[in-house]
Amino acid sequence: MTASSAVLAALRAHAVRSPHATALVGDDETIDYATLWQRVELLAAWLRQRGVSRAGLWGDNGIGWIVSDLAAWHAGIALVPLPAFFSSTQLAHVMERTALRHVIACGDRNGPATPIDAVASPLAGIRLDRIRVADTAVPLPPDVSKITFTSGTTGAPKGVCLTTSMLDAVAGALAARIHAAPGMADALHAHFALLPLATLLENVAGVYAPILLGKRVVVRAGAGIGLHGSSSLDVPTLLRALHAAQPGSLIVLPQILRALVLAAEQGHAPPASLRFVAVGGAATPVSLLLRARALGIPVFEGYGLSECASVVALNAPSADRVGSVGRVLDHVRVRIDDGTILVAGNVFPGYLGQGHATQDGWLDTGDLGHIDADGFLHVTGRRRNVIISSYGRNVSPEWVEAELALCPTIAQAMVIGEAQPSLGAIVVPAAGATHDAVRRDIATANIRLPDYARIAHIAFADMPFTTDNHALTDNGRLRRDVIAARHAAQIDALYASPPAVPATGVLR
Repeated sequence: MTASSAVLAALRAHAVRSPHATALVGDDETIDYATLWQRVELLAAWLRQRGVSRAGLWGDNGIGWIVSDLAAWHAGIALVPLPAFFSSTQLAHVMERTALRHVIACGDRNGPATPIDAVASPLAGIRLDRIRVADTAVPLPPDVSKITFTSGTTGAPKGVCLTTSMLDAVAGALAARIHAAPGMADALHAHFALLPLATLLENVAGVYAPILLGKRVVVRAGAGIGLHGSSSLDVPTLLRALHAAQPGSLIVLPQILRALVLAAEQGHAPPASLRFVAVGGAATPVSLLLRARALGIPVFEGYGLSECASVVALNAPSADRVGSVGRVLDHVRVRIDDGTILVAGNVFPGYLGQGHATQDGWLDTGDLGHIDADGFLHVTGRRRNVIISSYGRNVSPEWVEAELALCPTIAQAMVIGEAQPSLGAIVVPAAGATHDAVRRDIATANIRLPDYARIAHIAFADMPFTTDNHALTDNGRLRRDVIAARHAAQIDALYASPPAVPATGVLR
């Protein structure tokens, strides 16, 4: 290890004190803490012997992925998770940017690049691919143990360098926050890893935090749990998997929560064993949170950034306020500067090859928000997304989009209207919804909004917004420039006509 890791130390301690306690439940096997530690040590030693100092990690969710991740950490390797939902162009960019010569591959899936050779490791199902890349390696800041690439809102992913101390700090703060409420420590006996493990949030909150506490992690490949890529979900398959596993905790994105709520409203609820469902990655409408809780889904919203090694604030049973993203975790500090959220205390040393990205230790998140009198953080939108109308009114599109997300006829929507007299929306209708039904729902939503924030124009998208067509980031945020460019002709046509919504909000 390049630096002492609290997560690895906890894993080793559990292997000694509770060797037969279940650690991981996979598709084909269940292993205890003693076995997990043995595999981590064996693979780490083998990787050291082969002189690996920087490697990619490729594969579906599974025991092999977690073992490889922990072994690379133990061996002092700078690890680069390679998301399977990245495009081939994005993956090529990541491998070139990091000058990867090795990829740890789990399972039978072909790797992201044609290998020069592939060597089987001492552990079944894990191999080391040696690949040919241009010698463009850039130096890493000290003690970097992981480089996570976030697709953000543009096509070329950026490499966020993370240190061992940062990863440990988040895992420890999450463990303390979530398990602080009476009875929660026993209730959260198992975590169900739903999101791809290459997603930092699932990696840290869904694996490292449970390991710190000696809990079990249920980790199965996406096809077996209904998740394909990062944004396609088969709800019946997911519900069957959840009922079979009976987990205590789960991490979801807003779109997944919406699907679970709709299923529960039709009589297909997730298991009662769930005591903590964390939602993050993008703004979640308050009404959706309330609907979930009314159905017995214990959902808690949080907020984080890759640049802070994931979670910064989180609601929990011990401190909860719907409409906020929770109180700031103990390992970081947050302040508001002219409406913008700044974070310090667990901030990354920089993007790969770009150096420091902070001023005086404070990271400008680009997110807008405030902290209320009781210390709960509220996020209201992205500074660069703010729409300024031709009447000079500032509108955060996320606010209006959250209202549109409550419409049963709307699957997805992006608000537009920069320098225009009124707002418009590019809408993906829900399955079976007619255009007229969408218009009626938007008219109803408009009544809840002030006049300057109402939708006056509607364009209908010809396909959903997904990661596969580059309309969404890997954590579900809209790529606004991509969507706007794709629908440029429709947008021009919309604003060639007068606004279609009077002050009453009724569409004509």
